[in-house]
Amino acid sequence: MSATPLLDNSHYEQACDQAIAMCDGNLRSTIKALIMANEYLEAELEELQAAISAGCIPETSRSKSSAA
Repeated sequence: MSATPLLDNSHYEQACDQAIAMCDGNLRSTIKALIMANEYLEAELEELQAAISAGCIPETSRSKSSAA
């Protein structure tokens, strides 16, 4: 069995540096902002899942399919 190559995580490092810089180096503010962003995305996902369950197609999907 061959060994798996090491993953390149440099984009994560760069994203972390960028997030910290956006919060003026304040790590607590950075974590708070990331938690808030995650909560927002979770709410968006729940809305989309509810729309799909109800048989509705989200507006963004309709725009993309008509543009293609």
